[in-house]
Amino acid sequence: MITEMLASPLMQRALIAAVLVGLAAPVVGTYLVQRGLALMGDGIGHVSLTGVALGWLVGAWLGVSPADALAVPGAIVASLAGALLIELIRQAGHTRGDVALAILFYGGIAGGVILIKFAGGTTTNLNSYLFGSIATVSENDVRTTAVLALLILAVGIGLRGPLFALCHDEEFARACGLPVGVLNILVAVVSALTVSVSMRVVGVLLVSAVMIVPVAIAQLVSHSFGRTMNLAMVLGVCVCLAGLFITYAVAVSPGAMIVCLLVATYALTAVLTWGAKRVFKRKDLEDERLVDGRLPEVEASRG
Repeated sequence: MITEMLASPLMQRALIAAVLVGLAAPVVGTYLVQRGLALMGDGIGHVSLTGVALGWLVGAWLGVSPADALAVPGAIVASLAGALLIELIRQAGHTRGDVALAILFYGGIAGGVILIKFAGGTTTNLNSYLFGSIATVSENDVRTTAVLALLILAVGIGLRGPLFALCHDEEFARACGLPVGVLNILVAVVSALTVSVSMRVVGVLLVSAVMIVPVAIAQLVSHSFGRTMNLAMVLGVCVCLAGLFITYAVAVSPGAMIVCLLVATYALTAVLTWGAKRVFKRKDLEDERLVDGRLPEVEASRG
């Protein structure tokens, strides 16, 4: 079955897309978790849905075939605009970050539903973007995903030091002379690109899970920023591939399967780490009692 799967051009494209998403999404997710902006991916994802519908509408006006040929470029533009808007609102301080995200949640979905109607489509046309449709990934989608993923990795890994300083303590980064404003915008831009890259694999409603859950799992077993990022990338790739292999044999949504595997992995890791801590804590207590019991004997022998 694996040989048959690997021989299929469709699955080859799907596997390439899954590996790229598994690598890129946790890199950005590590910075978002560090900044306390774990839900930013959801906000951008909802805005990207408006971009999908807008691209569909422009494609209908231009007579482009297929009708959704401009959907992904539209999602990229809308994601960038939404991410920059969130960051500008946060920096201006007029509205709290969570309020800005909530506004984008509602406006993004509503805008997408309205615009797709004007484009002559229905909300059914948005389902593949809402929940992902890796089976429909084309060669152009793979090329776009590869370019964006490499850009995300170059920024996320190449600027790990400055971005870590920014996400850990913005005032410290400013005191170190780092261009905080530029770095903030850079984080917003790579977050938007990550949403666009992941959209075809898991869908805009689940995209944040691929960015955040691998990082949450890695944090259970690692307290180092660098190790957390590296482990999250490995987990992202492994789970995305596992989800694809399972859905090749079982007719379920790849995006939903990937997210369920991530959640199950988090739950299992949390239970195992909790159990390990209990065992080590009990062992430490027993060692302390043993030492306390021997102290009087040692003191008596010295006397």
